[in-house]
Amino acid sequence: MQRPPSPIQEIEMPVLVAKKIRLLVKRDDLLHPQVSGNKWRKLKYNFLEAQSLGFQKVVTYGGAFSNHLAAVAAAGKYLGFDTFGIIRGEAHYPLNPTLQFAASCGMQFYFIPRATYRTIDRLAFAQQTFPFPFYFLPEGGTNALALQGCEEIISEVAIQLTPQLPDYYCLSVGTGGTMAGVVKGLRNKAKVIGFAALKGDFLHREVQTLLGEAAFGNWEIALDYHFGGYAKFQAELIEFINSMQRNYQLPLDPVYTGKTLFGILDYVKKDYFIPESTILMIHTGGLQGIAGFNQRFGNIID
Repeated sequence: MQRPPSPIQEIEMPVLVAKKIRLLVKRDDLLHPQVSGNKWRKLKYNFLEAQSLGFQKVVTYGGAFSNHLAAVAAAGKYLGFDTFGIIRGEAHYPLNPTLQFAASCGMQFYFIPRATYRTIDRLAFAQQTFPFPFYFLPEGGTNALALQGCEEIISEVAIQLTPQLPDYYCLSVGTGGTMAGVVKGLRNKAKVIGFAALKGDFLHREVQTLLGEAAFGNWEIALDYHFGGYAKFQAELIEFINSMQRNYQLPLDPVYTGKTLFGILDYVKKDYFIPESTILMIHTGGLQGIAGFNQRFGNIID
């Protein structure tokens, strides 16, 4: 599952010029047409491990609009695995665009009630449900092998940008796995700012748990740019996303990356960043979710 390093795009705006800030975007959304962004990073070593252990089937969990499910299904098709998704909530037909895509890649679904989903032991339930050997991936794909894949972002950036390395790395935070991998990869050499996609400060605990006993003090999570959380939106965010596509040819999604770049630029306006510094936003993908978002709320994203 080797791919060339994702390209880096520079964004030039009047506010950035005025504040003497350089903004770069590492376009991990371009890593693969269907397994893009942080999903490629997280799944890379997991699927290699599944291959090395001789598994032919992969089981995972997710919600009905999960980027993770879509990516696992696509990766499974690409690499020759049978994939199975345990889905939070009842089945609704026709399937939404995310599940339609996953099904087209061969993923088989097992729907369970939300209350059950919240309380079960995930691995034990999967073992009881599927009577065959399988490689297990947690919801969101975050585990030690996922962090290993995300750490590689830092080595890629070092090759692409040395000697002018970024002072700040900014990215979306959902389960915390990508952020933990980036923090580990940097080894305290630059500041990492995660922009929470949903409400709640529990993400601090999630990231710290993933980092373990390692003493990294170079990260923080911005909690004020979630725009209501998942499956919510505000007109201001949608207009921002559409303007970035129109003016800078930078596609963003309304759940993760749109919120992150909005937050970065708000931080710029508030003089958070030191003048003459360079910010690298890691584009974590998630663009497949736009189709489901538009189906749910009307075609509001270009």
